[in-house]
Parts: sequence; structure tokens; C-alpha cells
Amino acid sequence: MPDPSAAGGAATRVVLRPLATPLPLGFLALVLATVMLSAVQLSWIPPDQGRIAGLTALVATVPLQLTAAVVGFLARDPVAATGMGLLAGTWATVALTTLTSAPGATSAGLGVLMLTAGLALQVPAASAAASKLVPAAVMCLAGIRFAVTGLYEITGSSSWKAAAGWTGLALAVLALYAALALELEGAQGRTLLPLGRRGAGRAAVRGEARTYAAALASEPGVRPQL
Repeated sequence: MPDPSAAGGAATRVVLRPLATPLPLGFLALVLATVMLSAVQLSWIPPDQGRIAGLTALVATVPLQLTAAVVGFLARDPVAATGMGLLAGTWATVALTTLTSAPGATSAGLGVLMLTAGLALQVPAASAAASKLVPAAVMCLAGIRFAVTGLYEITGSSSWKAAAGWTGLALAVLALYAALALELEGAQGRTLLPLGRRGAGRAAVRGEARTYAAALASEPGVRPQL
């Protein structure tokens, strides 16, 4: 990017379009899927109704989280983009496995995938912890929820099944709080419910962070190579 202050230098302008945070949408979509799966795991609904949980994840959660992931990339938010993309892909696999398996059946292959997804989600969680603690906690707990469910799928243990169900409900409560806090923050232009913002996350909301042309030149999508 040329330096506009240099004599005779040509100024380069980068136009940015304001975007709403995609995290509330992604977190609320997460609530839909995790509550339905927990209802099956805790036997609140019969096993043959597990198809409804699969359909909920496939038709509602996956498209909404994919949308959140795309908006996250456009907003240059790698945490939202990566986290929502991983969640969408994992829920799609869970949904298709549920819809094509016998009611109440377990799958060791699905269990390995969910353990891996649970570990992978700790990457965006660790990154988010530097600026937004509550969204980071949602990502972390989602990973734990997948891991516990994976252990149930591998072992078939009723104890792991119950643990997965209750972990899923805890995740729903935390994700619902995070979505509400982020939605209120976006609507009111100020933080009403604590999100654990710190460092760059706090500065960005308070308007203390400034964007310089030199910094934009090194942003993905602006620099010559990703």
C-alpha cells in the first residue's frame, strides 16, 4: 500500500462496510441443536424422536452457523469464522448420522469425529480468550460437549450419555446468555451484560482502537498473500 504522505505518492483507499456481529445468530443456532440432542440423551423424548433432533441440526442450525461463519470471514473475525464453521460441519455430520442410523444406536466413528471436533474447537476458544471471555467460554464448552458425546458414542455408557445431556443443557444456557449480551450490546451501542471483554476487545467497543492504513495493508484480503 503506497504511503500517501510521500511526495507524489498515490493514495490507496480501502472501503470497509460495517457488519453486525454474527455470533448471536451462531450461538442461538447452537442452542437449538444442543437442547434437542440433550432431550434425546436425557430420555425426555423417546429415541425414535431423535430424528427431530437430527432435522433441527441439519435444517436450522447448520445453515445459520454457516451464515455466521461467512459473515465472520467478511468481518475479518477469525474466531467467529473458524468457530462457527467447525460447529456447522460437526452438527451436519451428527445430523446425517442420526437420520441414517437406527433409533438409539451409537457409532464409534462418530465418537472419534466428535472427540476431534471438541479438541479443534479449543483453538478458536483460546484465541477468543484474549479479548472476549464469554464467547470463548461458549466455544470451549461446545468442545467439551462434543467430546463427552463422543465418549458416549464410543463406549455406549449410560453415564457418559447422561453427562453429555447435562453438558449440552449447560452449553445452551451459556450460549443463550452470550447471544443476549451480544445482541443487546449491538442494539444499544454499549455493554449491558458482562461479556468479559478485555484488551483489544474492550478497546474496540469503547472506540479506543484506531485503524491505520499501515495496519490495513497487512490484513488478510488486503495483503498480496493470505
